[in-house]
Amino acid sequence: MPIAVNAMGCLPVERDTGALAEALTWLPSDAPITILIHGYRYAPHQPHDDPHAGILGPQGWARRLNEGRGAPGLCIGLGWDGSGTIWQAHRRAEKAGRALAALIRRIGHHDGPVGIMAHSLGARVALSALPHLPRHAVARMVLLQGAEFCDTAETALAEAGTEVLNITSRENDGYDMLFETLVAPLSGRRTVSTLPSGPRTVTVQIDDPRHRAALDRLGIPTRPPQRRICHWSGYLRPGMFRLYRRFLLTPAALPLPLLRAAVPTDVAPRWSALWPHSPCAGAALASGPSSPYLQGLQGKDMP
Repeated sequence: MPIAVNAMGCLPVERDTGALAEALTWLPSDAPITILIHGYRYAPHQPHDDPHAGILGPQGWARRLNEGRGAPGLCIGLGWDGSGTIWQAHRRAEKAGRALAALIRRIGHHDGPVGIMAHSLGARVALSALPHLPRHAVARMVLLQGAEFCDTAETALAEAGTEVLNITSRENDGYDMLFETLVAPLSGRRTVSTLPSGPRTVTVQIDDPRHRAALDRLGIPTRPPQRRICHWSGYLRPGMFRLYRRFLLTPAALPLPLLRAAVPTDVAPRWSALWPHSPCAGAALASGPSSPYLQGLQGKDMP
């Protein structure tokens, strides 16, 4: 059962007071702790949009990470107010990052590694916490189709000592462009879908046959994409949680240098999923969010 915590402004508040302290008393000292963070439109105070009743609940990500099925470790679901407009949620995500940092400091006496798995605008929450924490406070982080800018991520990660698995897909191109256009129009800034692999970061494009073949050679087979547009494939596609379990729960079984050496360093250009044979695919959607291909790309981070 994952522990439910909510970001109230800059503070972490347990849904069931004392549940975290009790869980830490029985948790083996070296067991991993994984903090799970949702994205846009979820809001713990709204019953129909409560992440703890869905992806952060007992039948959500924690179950797929093997919690409750003999796997070591503890999952904590961090809810925050992702409701309202994208601009409102974007501002709140930074404050939620401070609450996340306070939560990590609260469990800082635990000897096991602390990891994070965050989807969409939850990536901003996760990255916003790092400047408020000591180096290596977060051992590893999985960003699923993150809605944060590449330059912001690079700044946050520069001194953090955190190893990052950055999951991207051309299925998410419409969402990336909407985020860039609405949050930082005409700035030229790009999301973490463009974050290059480096000493502490590996970017994996999960709809690229070359990247999928590399994962398969590591014993992590995944299914091919079923759609050209999808914001949730990072956690809905069969096979992906095999990668996340190994990366977050048994890091010795998947050293970052091994993963980086196995996966291609480049990713396919934006819009190549829509126009795979066009070398100038990006120009075709230069008109922005009014494109018919981007109609309906709204709603919370779950179909």
